[in-house]
Amino acid sequence: QMQLVESGGGLVQAGGSLRLSCAASGRTFSNYAMAWFRQAPGKEREFVGAINWSGGSTNYADAVKGRFTISRDNAKNTVYLEMNSLKPDDTAVYYCAALYFGGSNRYIATEYDYWGQGTQVTVSS
Repeated sequence: QMQLVESGGGLVQAGGSLRLSCAASGRTFSNYAMAWFRQAPGKEREFVGAINWSGGSTNYADAVKGRFTISRDNAKNTVYLEMNSLKPDDTAVYYCAALYFGGSNRYIATEYDYWGQGTQVTVSS
C-alpha cells in the first residue's frame, strides 16, 4: 500500500496563490506517475494535472494550463501543485493520486492506484 497525505489547502482570495504538497510513503515513489484531481460540490472528480516518474513530462487540464504547475521531488517522496491566479471556480477538494509505472497522460481517475484524503481549497471572490 502507498499512503498519500495532502497538505497546503486553505482559503485564498481570487488572484492569489497556494502550494499544495502530497507526501507519499509505503512504496517506491519514483515508480509512480503522480496526478492531482479536484472535486467541487455536486460535481464529478476532474483531472487537474499529472507528472511522470522523473518529472520530465507533465500534462494539465485546459482550465488550469498556464496557472498551475506540478513538480515532484523524488528524494523527498513529495509531489507539489503550485496554483497561481486562483479563481473562485478553482474551489474544490484537491486530491493527489499515484499510478504505478504510468505516464503523465493518464486523465481518468479510475486508472489510479492510490489516493490521498484530499485538502480543501476555497477561493473567495
